[in-house]
Amino acid sequence: MRMAGIRLPYLVNRPYSKLHLKPNIMNRRSFVRTGAAAAAAATLPLSGASMARSTRKPGDPFNLNYASHLGMFKEHAGSDPVDQLSFMADEGFRAFEDNNMRNRPVDQQEAMAAVMAKRGLQMGVFVAHEIYWKEPNLASGKEEWRDEFLAYIRAAVDVAKRVNAKWMTVVPGHVDLRQDMGYQTANVVESLKRASEILEPHELVMVLEPLNPRDHPGLFLTKIPQAYEICKAVDSPSCKILDDLYHQQITEGNLIPNMDAAWDEIAYFQIGDNPGRKEPTTGEINYLNVFKHIHDKGYTGVLGMEHGNSEGGKEGERAVIDAYRAVDSF
Repeated sequence: MRMAGIRLPYLVNRPYSKLHLKPNIMNRRSFVRTGAAAAAAATLPLSGASMARSTRKPGDPFNLNYASHLGMFKEHAGSDPVDQLSFMADEGFRAFEDNNMRNRPVDQQEAMAAVMAKRGLQMGVFVAHEIYWKEPNLASGKEEWRDEFLAYIRAAVDVAKRVNAKWMTVVPGHVDLRQDMGYQTANVVESLKRASEILEPHELVMVLEPLNPRDHPGLFLTKIPQAYEICKAVDSPSCKILDDLYHQQITEGNLIPNMDAAWDEIAYFQIGDNPGRKEPTTGEINYLNVFKHIHDKGYTGVLGMEHGNSEGGKEGERAVIDAYRAVDSF
């Protein structure tokens, strides 16, 4: 529900006549900034360390390595990728991810890598291969599809080295409706074992991303336990899990317990609130608690901001940054 520009997700099932709210009490920006900050502050113990964290200023580094995408802050930074990267660093972000990096010209990859190194931005994932959304490329076990996939992985090694990346996203494709799931799993595991043999000498990691069946119906890989089983079968440091919290909230929920159960195979996170796949604080996920849990477990990797902005313009971009400040207040 929205009233006077205010998000009230906790009042969705209550009729307006019972709310007794006056319109225009405060605008949305004031509500998000003051309300989220107050909620975050209430959870903090009164220790010297917590008090120090609470005084962080805009532009100070975040507690976790949130990685934004090109285009997320283009209203502030313009269309040039290098300028956008500089803006991210100025705002306190310490990482960056780009699904499309492998398709960018080499000179652009090198220019982006140079500014990331200069500004202290860690490179997150890029998509390593062509994803088959409607065909069972890896699940089928067909050699021609497997060979194509492995060729993409070899090429991705060069991209990773060029942009100082460690992780690359892999999506096994569609299910094979003509085969039992057990055979499909064996086919996927075999392909990933061969890919791991390519990546291991370079200490690179492919991260398997389960995707929700609402947005991406018919895909082979959908859940964290399934990805965990596959990674255990592949048994390689180069084959791990990408836990996209947006997808997993839709598919199975139970975010923190599933995270804990699969922790030794999770190498990367991605972010998006549900519903809407926008920045934290716009949906139902308690990202303050989720991020605090990830931080307390000692995670030092990257969390990709794979979502849209809930509002347009510079104000919408600033709302994204403010939202991350609010949920990073631990």
